Amino acid sequence: MLNILVRWVLFSLLIIFVSWIIPGIEVENFLSAMLVCVILALINTFIKPFIQLISLPVTIITLGLFSFVINALMLMLAGWVTPGFEVEGFISALLGSLLLSLFALGVSKI
Repeated sequence: MLNILVRWVLFSLLIIFVSWIIPGIEVENFLSAMLVCVILALINTFIKPFIQLISLPVTIITLGLFSFVINALMLMLAGWVTPGFEVEGFISALLGSLLLSLFALGVSKI
């Protein structure tokens, strides 16, 4: 249980850090960042598998690079759903999802 809470807090801090780096991503406060973590987890659990299944031919043709586009769209969806979190454009979402993926990989290794 403590492990889940620590990851939740660290991922929330990562979202705030990415919002400082990427100009098109804005987070109002830490509570909004924590809510984004929950929303992203729900999106990645319930919506993303269907999108990946539907876009499987495109993902195969692009040798898996289309998964970056799917991640960016999921981040944009989280920005649309979550109050206090805004993603202003696709390029910002793409860069933000790349950074979040890289940093989350580091957090999961810790």
